[in-house]
Order: sequence, then structure tokens, then C-alpha cells
Amino acid sequence: MISKPISVYINWAAYDELSDAIELTEEIAMKQFTELIRLRKTGVRFDCYMMDAFWYDLAGGYRTWRKPHWPQGPDRWLKACLDQGVTPGLWFSGNTLCHLELAKEWAESLDEEGRGMCLFHGGFLAHWMESIRIWFIRGIRVIKIDFMDFTAAPTIVRRHFLPAEIRAMNVAAFREALSALRDQCPEIIIMGYNGLEEAETQFRTDSKFRKTIDPRWLDVFDSLYCGDPRPSDVPAMNFWRSKDVYSDHMVRVYQRNGFPLSRIDNAGFMIGTTGTCFFRKTASWQGMLILSLARGGWMNTYYGNLDLLSNEQGAWFAKVQSMFFKLQSYGRISTFGGMPGEARPYGYVAESAEGSLITVVNPAQATEIVPLPALPSGTGYRVLFYDSGPVPAISEGGLKLGPEQMALIGMGCYNDSAYELSRQDHMQIPSSIEPLLAEFKAAGDKVITTTVMAPKTGCIRVALRILDRTAKGWRLTGGAPPNGITLGKMLTIEAEQEGRPVPLQINYDKAIWSGLSWGVAELNVGSLRSGAPVTIRCSTTEKADVELSAQLYHTIYAEA
Repeated sequence: MISKPISVYINWAAYDELSDAIELTEEIAMKQFTELIRLRKTGVRFDCYMMDAFWYDLAGGYRTWRKPHWPQGPDRWLKACLDQGVTPGLWFSGNTLCHLELAKEWAESLDEEGRGMCLFHGGFLAHWMESIRIWFIRGIRVIKIDFMDFTAAPTIVRRHFLPAEIRAMNVAAFREALSALRDQCPEIIIMGYNGLEEAETQFRTDSKFRKTIDPRWLDVFDSLYCGDPRPSDVPAMNFWRSKDVYSDHMVRVYQRNGFPLSRIDNAGFMIGTTGTCFFRKTASWQGMLILSLARGGWMNTYYGNLDLLSNEQGAWFAKVQSMFFKLQSYGRISTFGGMPGEARPYGYVAESAEGSLITVVNPAQATEIVPLPALPSGTGYRVLFYDSGPVPAISEGGLKLGPEQMALIGMGCYNDSAYELSRQDHMQIPSSIEPLLAEFKAAGDKVITTTVMAPKTGCIRVALRILDRTAKGWRLTGGAPPNGITLGKMLTIEAEQEGRPVPLQINYDKAIWSGLSWGVAELNVGSLRSGAPVTIRCSTTEKADVELSAQLYHTIYAEA
């Protein structure tokens, strides 16, 4: 098992063959390798380069590389990694056919649905494990295992065993195989991804907590990831902050399931130009990086297009890593505050004898005073980083944060200007926010409207949620890019005054593979006649039995 924090670059999101149509090629992979080496020269730490899904020949049983995308196979990439002291890693689908053809050695293991392979019957598991050992001999030291299905079994097995027995025997066979792999290949690092948890664990952030992940997986995995980054069920004007809240919430879910923070791969840092990251590029990447490190996982993963980061940004990246990696290694990182999915302020504390870093997030649509933990590592606090807007103020009562705002606080040795990281200008936080009294009424099938008097200054923020009949978020999706319908066409916010439409700012009109249960928009009152009524209309094209709920806020932004 890993004994200290490591840094793993994963090239998914630089291409995307599931939520987009960009295929992995040797050219893409080697371009990102070149960028990795460039950023290492600026100080960024990358210990491993993980080749993610679709490197393999669909008929090769994970033993040959896809052509024509890799004309010479992996030799060039493997040599480059080993020459530069970068540990190579490979992605494997577990016992499911992820766009694979059935290898003849797997045939007797195939389940009734033709998708998954039994792990205790037929030849799949032995052949699959041997494939991993073959690549270990070639220099692969990190493997990422994805898409497990412990219900898989052929008809002959289902005739003799109950579903619960099949699951138990699949799990036991898989644990035993991974344990044997560790004995045979002691240097190997194993990352666990989809299928090791109950199916609904990572789907939403507004469900009541129950235990759904077995921490005994940590006997054979170095880390388990807690979900692909996606929007939470907490509405946010800044779409990217809602994604931060999702990853923060899932870390807390795994922590409550009995996982140490050090063993949770939050997978929260993803930049890129593909659908899997909603064409984010580098929007709000700085706060995303700080949070990915603050969560305390020793498996620090970085996804996507490294070419999007300049050398100057690389130096900033390296500075943040250097601050957090040392604190991660001490293993004294803890959480505080509410559950992120409940829109209550929360944070992380990374402690050492010399000083501490405190990362705080306010996901609420309100300005909050967040109590800070009392720590013995010195006196005084310093704001090292914050989202653009009001400078977070520290008092005896705590830290004052605006709606959706995050901040990094230094204490002890970190209460020093040398650790300041300035502010994140992409995140614009209001200087004030207050609820605006409004009563929404039904105005047709899945349509609600309200009319309010236009304020003299600022903006009207509309926070719309789509709910099922239990008042939980209902996720809409129009499919993934490039052909998916964007959410702004399915969950609509409109405004008019005196018979003319009023422009709105929205950030959620994206093709979202994971679905979205909310929409947020703002009307700048500069486009309204003060004191005249403005009508706001919210609607959805969703056919299911859902309800719409909306709240209004009066927001004011300080002048730059």
C-alpha cells in the first residue's frame, strides 16, 4: 500500500469517448506527456502518468493496443515515462465489457445479459489477472480498475445460487485475486473506481446517509474514488462551485462509511475541452486545485489537458502542492462544519506542529459567519486565497464568507505573506445577498411564475429547483455531447418587464451527462425600469411527475 501522498496525472478529459466523441490516440497521449514534462520543470509534481480507457484493441483481451491509434503499440510512451522517471499506469475495466469484444477465454464466465463476467466461474478472472501481470513486467506499476459488477453470473450459476450468494462469491474471488497480485507484484498500486459501492451512492447529494461502501476494500486497494466530478444538488450561480460541492459531499459520505481521508481519491481536479468536464477548460481551476488537495487524499489525481496551463500557472500549481503535500503526509487532516449537500458551510483543517491550513466553503445562498476550529499551532489567521468579491473577514465569531464563496486560511507558520495565493477572479461573489419576497404560482403544466417590483440597484438572482414527489432533486439530462440537448433548453428561466423580454445571465446551459436538478440565473437591474413590476417564469420540458420550486434573492456586487 502507498505510504505517502502521490501525484497521478490521468489523461482522461484530454480525450473523451463516453461523454463526447474525442478518441484516444498516441498523438494525444504523447502531447500530454510533453506538457507533463514541461510543467514538472516549473515545479509541479507528477509521479505517475495514467493511460485511461480505450488504449486497448477491442478484441485483444487487454493484451494488445488499438490500431490505427497506436501503430507501434505502447513502446514510445512506456520508454518516455521510464526515461523521465515517471511511473506508467494503465486503466482496466473490471469484469464488464466496456466497449470490448468477448475474448474466447472469457466465454464461460459471461452473464445472461452479455455484459459482465463471473469472477468465480469460467476463465475470465485468471486471464484478466494474467493480462495485468504481463503489463507489470513491461513496467506498469499503477492500475486503475473501473466498472465492476458483482452480480454477474452465467445461467448455469444462477440455477444453483441465490443472487446474494453470487455477489458474495464474486467479491471473495476478486479480493483473493487482488491479494495474490499484491504478493506477486509488491510494487503495484491499485486504484478502485466504479462498482465497488452501491449504485446510487454517487448519484445525488441530497439523500439521507446510509452505509453503502465496504471499507474492507482497503485491504486490497490503495484508494477508492468517490465519484466523477459533476454538479451537486445544491443550486449555484457559479456552475463550477456546485461541482466542488459534489466532490466535497462525496468525500464526507465515504468518510462516514469508515474510510480514512487519506484513502479517498476525490478525483476532483479536472480541466479540459471535452464533454466529461462540461468543456470547462481552466475555469476556476485554482479553487478546484486547492480543494482537491485540502480533502486529504494521498491519491492526488489530476485529469485533462495539461496544455491549458501556462508556465506561470504551473508555478502557482507547484506552490499549492508544496504547501499541502507536506501536511497530507502527516495524516492530520480533518473535516468540520455541515454536510456540503445540505448547503451548510464546511471545511478542512490540515495541521502540523508549526502551522495549519484551513479551507472553508460556504455553499449557501446567504452570507455566513463560519466558526473556525481552535488550533494550538500559533496565534493569528491570514487569508491566503479567496474568491473574488468581499475579502473574507476573520473575527472572534469566525470567518465571514459570501454566498458560494471559498477561502484558504493560514495559521501559525502559514500566517505569512510568503504563502499568499491572491484571489480567484473567475468566481464573482456578491458583496451582499438578501432573500426577495416572492410567491411563485402555477401557470400551466410544470410552469411557475411570480411578479416582483424591480429594485433600484444590483441583481435579481433566481434559484430554481426541479424536485420529485419526495422533495428530492430530480436530475434532468438531455444526453452527452456532441449531440446532447443543453439544460437551458430543458429547465428554463425567463423574465419580462412591460411586455419585453429581459436578458439573464445563466451558467448552466450545458450538455450535462450526469443530469442537473437546478438552474440559477441573474437579472441585472440596469436592464430594468426601477419600481416597475418584472415577471419571472420558470418551466421544464421534463415529462415525469415533478415539481418546480424557486426562490429570489437581491444581490449586489461591489465595483471592481
